[in-house]
Parts: sequence; C-alpha cells; structure tokens
Amino acid sequence: MKTPLAWLNLMHERTRLLVAIAGVAFADILVFTNLGFLGSLPATAGLVYNQIDADIYLVSPQALEITSGRAFPIQRIYQAAGVEGVERVMPLYTGRLQWRNSQTHLSRSIFVYGINPNDPVFKLPELRSPANQAALRSWDTVLIDRKSRPEFGPKDIGHTTEAKRRQVKIGGQFTLGGGMSADGSLIMSDQNFRRYFNPSPLNRINMGLIKLKPGADATQIASVLRKLLPPDVAVLTQQQIIQRDSDFWVELSSTGFIFGMGVAVSCMVGAVIVYQILYTDIANHMKQYATLKAMGYHNRYLLAIVLEEAIILAVLGYIPGLALSLGLYELTVRTISLPMFMDLGRVIYVLLLTIAMCAASGLASMQKVISADPAEVF
Repeated sequence: MKTPLAWLNLMHERTRLLVAIAGVAFADILVFTNLGFLGSLPATAGLVYNQIDADIYLVSPQALEITSGRAFPIQRIYQAAGVEGVERVMPLYTGRLQWRNSQTHLSRSIFVYGINPNDPVFKLPELRSPANQAALRSWDTVLIDRKSRPEFGPKDIGHTTEAKRRQVKIGGQFTLGGGMSADGSLIMSDQNFRRYFNPSPLNRINMGLIKLKPGADATQIASVLRKLLPPDVAVLTQQQIIQRDSDFWVELSSTGFIFGMGVAVSCMVGAVIVYQILYTDIANHMKQYATLKAMGYHNRYLLAIVLEEAIILAVLGYIPGLALSLGLYELTVRTISLPMFMDLGRVIYVLLLTIAMCAASGLASMQKVISADPAEVF
C-alpha cells in the first residue's frame, strides 16, 4: 500500500492545517460572494422588464439602462401605433425624487415610474385592484414598492411624508424590486409625475412601450419600426433591452469591474495563504525531501507529493467555503432582495478555480526542493 506522504505531512502540524483550510475557505467565500453579485447584475436587469407588459421598447439612444432614460417626443409611440401587428402603445415616464424619511428626517433618492392609470403598463395584478387604481388617480398620492430599503422609512398605506419638498401620501403598495439600479421605487400617475417633476411636459417620455398582437413577430416589427422612426429613438425587443442593461452593469459600470476585480483579488489571497503553508511545510521537511532525492526519487515524485497536498487543501477548504457561501447567498436575498443563486456551473467553476489556485501555489513552493542538493542539506 502506498504511503500517503502528502496527508501525513499535512496532519503533522494540525494547527497549520486548520489555518490553511480556513484560508482557502475564506478565499472561496470571497470568490463566491463576488461571483454572486456579478451574476446578479444580469438577473436584476430583467427584473423590471419581465413585469412590464410590452414586447418592444422605444428608448433614447443615449440611455444606458432604465434609470438613465433620456426624454424623447411622445409622437414616436403614436407613429409606431400605425404599424401592422401593434396592439397598443403606452408611454412610461421615469425619474428620481428625493424621498424624505419621516422618522429620521433624512432624504434619499427613490426611483419613480409615471404611468397613465388607464394603461396596463405592469403585469402586477395588485396594481389593478380598485384601491390601487383609486390611489393612482388621487392627487399627490403614490404606490410604493414593498422591497424598498428600510432607509426610506414607513411604507404603511395612508402614511404622509415629503418628496421634492411636496407633500406625498402612500396610497398603496406593490412588489417589484429594483436590483442594483434602485434602492426603492414608486409608481404614480402621469399627472402626478408632471407635478413632482415640473417642468416635465407629458409630451416628452422616457420610454415607449409597444404591445403586439398575439402571434406577431417582435423581431420583424422592430425592424420595420427602425426604418420608420427617426434616429432620436432606439427600437429594442425585450430580450435586447435586457441584454443592454446587463451589458451596462457588467461591462461598463464600476460595479461590474469591482466585483470582477474582487474575484481576482480573492484568488490571490488564497494563493498566497496556500503558498505560505506549503513553503513552510517544505522548509520544515527539507531533510526528508533531501533523503528521498538521495534515495533516487525524481523531482516528479516530490512534485506529485506537493501537488497532492495542494489538492487536499483545496478540497478541505472548499467544502466549508461552499457551505458558508450558501448561507450568505440566502442572507443577501432576504436582506436586499438581490437575485443571488448558486447554480451547478458556479459550484464546479469555483472548485476548479480553487484547485488551480492551490496547485499554482504548490508549484511555486516546489522551487526550494528542486534546487536543493542533498549533500548540502546534511
């Protein structure tokens, strides 16, 4: 039976082994967390669009994502309404207000959707309830997202506070979520939107929503609209606008860069920890390694031992790292409502990344053994 030298070397100093496992687990938690946030960016991009009852979107070409929408003439949706296959068109107004927390008296930016109460802009059934419909048609009254951050203060129906130094009343609630783009959101009528965002004429909209007739081809009609409409609007299908927002958050925003850099830094942290552990282990067993070389064992055999140690550390550290990361994912979903999920692809990817990280550290630490002369060691 082959002597498990790698395992015996690691078990010789159990305290050092536990430190190494903790270091690898810590690095894996950092990697999982950053990948989770990075992976949630494309998912959050589709949160709102999946709840909007539209197949094609008209937006400003300068808009990077939904919260940065630029206004364009409302006539564009009326032009689109005459295209064969279009069932209805709806304007959507977007912007940000300073919402005052009535308890802390602090103001915080909240995202606002302005809609015509007669338009079924959102698929949310609760918006069609008589109470919410009545609230939308009331002056200085809004609906608030239940998923808005606690920093916005009370969200109780009937509660009154201020928005842009104007009194505002919460007339109802809905459940949507804003992901990375918004900590909280409101829905108000287009008439209230005009009052709170004055001067903001209703003949300039931030997004045009086009609902197609059943069986109509969205890609084909979008192509027709691109030829028909002037260049002050971009025509996007639902899939295209979700991809646009996703690309912005992952590739263009500092958020995507930070999380991507976090993955690289986490790997570096883990690699350094494993390198220090393996290098110290090799230094403490130099006589034993030298004896093996003097007995005729090749460097390949010694390298296999060190790599085996690295893989053992990778697996032992990965298991608690994965378990703790699952808990952190669940905590994140409950706390800030981000769609973070652990899929099989990510589990395998981080495992392979951990093994590669530890193997690289093992290869780097082997230089001391390879260059050692048995005669000099003794």
